Amino acid sequence: MRPGRPAQSAGRNAVLAGFLGWTLDAFDFFVVTFVLAPIAHDFGTSVSAVVVTISASLATRWVGAIIFGLLADRFGRRVPLIVNILYYSVIEVLSGLAPNYRVFLLLRLLYGIGMGGEWGVGASLTMESVPPRLRGLLSGFLQEGYALGFLLAAGAYALVFPHWGWRALFFVGGLPALLTLFIRARVEEPEAWHRSRTDWRTYGRAIVHNWRRFGYLVLLLAVMNAISHGSQDLYPRYLQHQRGFTTGLTSGVTAITMVGAIAGGLFFGALSDRIGRRRAMVTALALGGLLIPLWVLAPQFPLILAGGFLMQFMVQGAWGIIPAHLNELSPDQLRGFFPGLAYQLGVLVASRTPYIEEQMAAHMPYGEAMGIFAALVLLAGILAVTAGPERRGERFGEAARASPAPESDAVAIRV
Repeated sequence: MRPGRPAQSAGRNAVLAGFLGWTLDAFDFFVVTFVLAPIAHDFGTSVSAVVVTISASLATRWVGAIIFGLLADRFGRRVPLIVNILYYSVIEVLSGLAPNYRVFLLLRLLYGIGMGGEWGVGASLTMESVPPRLRGLLSGFLQEGYALGFLLAAGAYALVFPHWGWRALFFVGGLPALLTLFIRARVEEPEAWHRSRTDWRTYGRAIVHNWRRFGYLVLLLAVMNAISHGSQDLYPRYLQHQRGFTTGLTSGVTAITMVGAIAGGLFFGALSDRIGRRRAMVTALALGGLLIPLWVLAPQFPLILAGGFLMQFMVQGAWGIIPAHLNELSPDQLRGFFPGLAYQLGVLVASRTPYIEEQMAAHMPYGEAMGIFAALVLLAGILAVTAGPERRGERFGEAARASPAPESDAVAIRV
């Protein structure tokens, strides 16, 4: 920690950096979901083909998790986070300049690498910098940067798209690069990382030793990503195609559902500090299953709003616990690499979720396709959470106190 900077201030800055990094990353991802039809029109292709670019971004996230996760465990959280944010900001701007579908698809594949690297590094930075008693609440705050990113994308869609078209949305997506100035000036490396650094041989042995735990986390995250992307990615398309909503109305309804997501993440994150991670997650997922009829079959506008709000309250309520839960289940030496890669391999497994739903909707209404898919993955999520372990309140870096890192690994890179 830098001289004169209290631990409370350092923790607050780390939380803010992780939250904003994930928020702006999510914004860059979700702008595509609002402009599927205009992009398809300009490139002379189908909406289904543009939906493939969403899956493409999901499919390459594991590459970024490996690259940036290894860097984060070896050199600290700050430098990889800065590089990551600069990378995905540049790719987003280039996406707005794409001359054709093939180039756009390639850029979305490259964008997925940046998106995949941000979560693991930002989550480990945040969770290692806050007190264990607040970990669930701040986990919910961190994760719902994803929902806030969706909310910001909805607002940009309403304000920017009608005047300047879909390309301008991607230019706005380059603004996260400014966040790196804050990280460089104000964010500290967590003490838990300093205590847990090790040599590459020990690091490799830790990966091999924990492969069963890693496999479970990949399974859990595959189901959780199917739940999240299955309830969010094509929701604007459902509102426009099946409900006949205008651009402004689609943006407004989506914004309300994301308010529900943020509230749910904070509520269930805090609840998990009291009743445990697994019990809180199962509660949220079970209530989400009960809400499916209201979510996709509501006959009137007020009920559509209520269904969208409550479904995201439950889905993202369960997700709000994930950053704390994954970091608590990860070995100290691997906390930059382990949660992020498990998360993104789960994304890879679930990456065809939007495409599967789009194909289902070719044979039935969007609402029915989304409802059937949600029922299946919510049930799978309940089973996966129930079958797994829990280490609520884990003290990060404590095991490393008795086994200090070798002298050769004692230097951190700073910028």
